[in-house]
Amino acid sequence: MRLSLPLLAVLLGMTACSAPYEADPVSVYQWEERQNEIMRQGAEKQRLCQTLDKDSARYKRECAGVRS
Repeated sequence: MRLSLPLLAVLLGMTACSAPYEADPVSVYQWEERQNEIMRQGAEKQRLCQTLDKDSARYKRECAGVRS
């Protein structure tokens, strides 16, 4: 029991830190859809950053590295 508790803690810690698996696109269509989604997300973030107050903490947190 004493050995299993630390082992369980280590296993839970390792699974909590692993990134979710996202398979690479296989077809040309899937690659295009992935790129389109990335472009949509970037445009959405850029629009958000244009509407936020540039002196706010939220702007500094969410718009770091976004070109206006």
